[in-house]
Amino acid sequence: MAEGALEGAVDPGLLHHGDAEVRGSGLLDLAVNVHPHGPPDFLREALRAAVDDVRAYPDPDPSERTLARLHGRAAEEVLVTAGATEAFTLVARMRPWRRPVVVHPQFTEPHAALLQAGHRVQTVLLPLGRTIAEAAVPEHADLVVVGNPTNPTGTLHPREEVVSLLRPGRVVLVDEAFMDAVPGEEESWAAERREGLVVVRSLTKTWAVPGVRAGYLVGDPTSVAALRRMRPPWSFSTAAAATVAATSSERGVAERRRRAVEVQSWRAGLQDALERCGVPHLPSAAPFVLARPGAEVHGGLRSGGVAVRRCDTFPGLGPEWVRIAARPPAVLAPLVELLGALPVERPGRGQPRPEPRRERTATRP
Repeated sequence: MAEGALEGAVDPGLLHHGDAEVRGSGLLDLAVNVHPHGPPDFLREALRAAVDDVRAYPDPDPSERTLARLHGRAAEEVLVTAGATEAFTLVARMRPWRRPVVVHPQFTEPHAALLQAGHRVQTVLLPLGRTIAEAAVPEHADLVVVGNPTNPTGTLHPREEVVSLLRPGRVVLVDEAFMDAVPGEEESWAAERREGLVVVRSLTKTWAVPGVRAGYLVGDPTSVAALRRMRPPWSFSTAAAATVAATSSERGVAERRRRAVEVQSWRAGLQDALERCGVPHLPSAAPFVLARPGAEVHGGLRSGGVAVRRCDTFPGLGPEWVRIAARPPAVLAPLVELLGALPVERPGRGQPRPEPRRERTATRP
């Protein structure tokens, strides 16, 4: 899709996700960005215990108070949702948006939700590996959607650049689904209020519970109140409430920090492996790496028993790109072996070369 193009009906590619690469395939899963070790034991126990409470309709209020305390905000600034997907759908229907803009390449569900709500969406393509300050966001945009860190590029945008997108009358939606995988979360806006800034978080990835559908958003009270009025009754399940309680506990906070450091180590190992194999890729702050091994490699990896995420469904990317989930070194061994045998495209003119990783030091609590 060209920069500035206007889309109409929902392209099926916008609804393609990594789980489609592995469902029923028996392949080694490097396509889905869910922690490979599954939920920790204390979360499993909380989910089992939640079965005793399913006879009553779920009450979202305790979960919203819990998350408000976690982020140091007021309860009226938090809205729990059935995963981040419901949050995107609610924002898409929040107003009759006149000029919504989605900054790509990024997770495509917000874009699809806007189209499904009947909006004409303007695409702005950000140069790969660049931060949001270099996005040509038009001044007339009344809604701007950006991921941080962005899926699939793994780019972590500085806080000051994200907030610079705010304008009077504009809503900036920041998808922080992978922010809890960034040690320190120093670039997150979840704990601070800015008028018109809405931050969406997911409990799916780090906690490995995609089937629970647990997510939430935080924002200024006016925006959150408008979204709360649109949320369907009882969309936030008892199991999701148990997930919030367990992961927001002292034990949960400690485990989240541990997992973030663990995934950071796995990602560094993946990037080192790609460099050894001569595969161009982007520096990443997320639990995955965007790589460019060539248009033939996705199929070759599948034939060899390894599933990675095809990226031609992301606006701005083509079939030569794949997204690879960070995993322990032993799990990555089959990938490395296949990359050594497949016809990988080497860096040339117009192709990104491997860059030194620029790890940020956490400066915020």
